[in-house]
Formats: sequence, C-alpha cells, structure tokens
Amino acid sequence: MRYIHNPVTDPAFNLAAEEWLLTRSDEDVFMLWRNRPAVIVGRNQNTLAEIDEAFTRTRGIPVVRRLSGGGAVFHDLGNINFTFITRGNPSQGLDFERFTAPIQQALGAMGVACEFSGRNDLLIDGKKFSGNAQHFHAGRILHHGTLLFASDMADLSGALRTDPEKYRDKAVKSVRSRVTNISSHLPAPMEVTAFIKALMDHVSGHTPMDDMVLSAEEQASIEALAAARYRTWEWNFGSSPAYNFSRRTRTPGGLLDVNMQVKKGLIVKARLFGDYFGVRDIDPLERRIEGCAHERTALEERLSGLPLGEYLNGVTLPVLLDCLF
Repeated sequence: MRYIHNPVTDPAFNLAAEEWLLTRSDEDVFMLWRNRPAVIVGRNQNTLAEIDEAFTRTRGIPVVRRLSGGGAVFHDLGNINFTFITRGNPSQGLDFERFTAPIQQALGAMGVACEFSGRNDLLIDGKKFSGNAQHFHAGRILHHGTLLFASDMADLSGALRTDPEKYRDKAVKSVRSRVTNISSHLPAPMEVTAFIKALMDHVSGHTPMDDMVLSAEEQASIEALAAARYRTWEWNFGSSPAYNFSRRTRTPGGLLDVNMQVKKGLIVKARLFGDYFGVRDIDPLERRIEGCAHERTALEERLSGLPLGEYLNGVTLPVLLDCLF
C-alpha cells in the first residue's frame, strides 16, 4: 500500500490525482487531501440543479464533477478527504463498510464513537460527518469519502441551496442530511493538521509523512489531466444529463416565464412567456438563446449588444441572465 499525504488544495488537481492514480498506477493507494472551498458533484448529476449558481459565482467557489456517483458535497479546508484505490470488480458489488472500517477504528482510537449507516454514511450521534462513493475501472476500485472535521456549515448550506422546481430531469438528486463536525466530539481540542497526522499514523502504521509525496513527474501528469478534464466546462457542466429548466420571475417590465430544454449543456429550445411588453417579436431573441451553453458567461457574450428592451421592455442583460438560472 502506498500512502500519500497530498497538500495541494486545488479541487481540479486533486480529483485529477485520484483518476491518475486509479488509471495510470498499479499500486494500492491510501491518500489524504483537502480542497479549498468547492462544490463537488456526482458523476451522474445535473450540476446546475445541485448548486446555488449565484452563490458559487459571486464567491468564486469552483464547481467540479468527480468520477464517482452519489450526491453533491461542499468541501473546504475544515473537511478532510480520504481515498482508497485497490483491486476490485463491479461484479462484487459496492462495499462501503470495507473501506470505512479503518476510519471508524482511527476515530475510535481518538475517543470518537461512530457508526456506518444507510448506503454510504458514517454518523456520530445520528448525524452525518462522512459520505462515501466508489468508482470502478479496469479491475480496480476507487473509494473516497469526506470527513467533516471543522467545516463551515453556513457555506455548505448556501452553496448547495437550490430551487428543485427549476430543473426537471432524471439525474441523481442529492439528499440533504443533518451533519456534524468531528471536532465537536473529540475529548480534547485538536487542530486539523494534528487530526490528519493521527489519522494517517493509524492507517499507515506510522509511516513517515515526509515519504508520502507525489513526485514532480506525477504532479506534471496530473496537472495535464486536470487541465484537459477537471478545469473544463464540458466536464463539470456539459456532462450533465438532459433537463428542462423553468423559472418565473417578476422583472421591472412584467412577469417573465422562462422555459428551456438543455442537452449536453446546450440550450436546444427556449421559450419566453409572460405579461411583458415589447416592440419586437420575441422569436428572434429565443432563437439567439438556442444553441448556447447554459452558462452565464456564454449567454452574456451571446446576448451582449442586443436591444433587449425592445423585446422585453424594462429588462436589462443582467436581469435577463438572472432569469436564465
């Protein structure tokens, strides 16, 4: 087993590191890592349906899709992620308890009693502190999980707050749970770095952490993968399942009811209804929206320079963009 303490906090790099170690390495791996604030969505989810787009955009919180299924989660530096990569076959089915057992044992040694529950969660006093997911590739399995140590719960709830009525699709929906931080249950205060060391010591048998680094060559290959996949709109948003979007908004010019069909991240049909006034027929504006990525910057570029007030009296570009998300 190779033990890795990955100090990088860039979510795109870290998810790329998991894929690279799974697909380009034959070694069994246990890795600990953290992300700066980010939303990580499941492989089979509709990204925009899972996030508060305005919240993440205005706060500069990146949204990245992972390889594994399951629901969307918020990461910050108060959350530790653990990854196991080893031999595994889909025919054997999902086995979350196998990989969470060492985590439970480590926490027990620190004086924190916890239990496995449901499909893939670890609980303390009935509250979730760890969610887990798995992905199979070529006879190997990647298991990863979150460990809420001292996460900012306000940011967590804000980044994932959504209006489920806007998006109608068959994508996997996240299930919100009552959550807690490990730090609130420790017998004595502990810094997150000390917790990481204690956890790694328990799992690795006190292997020196100075030996747990990715080589410069590995880092360069991982960064190339991050640039090709995990930093792209096509992977993080465009890979979402097809969905129908609808939103009704009271604008300065009247009620605007937006309905759009989106496939592979592109708007294939747009209809703008409402009690608004305009001196131009609305059809050309709807056609202008169609074919564009359902992404704020792309739509802003597509619609910039149009006399929007002539189609939708009193509606400016920022107002219309808000209506499209």
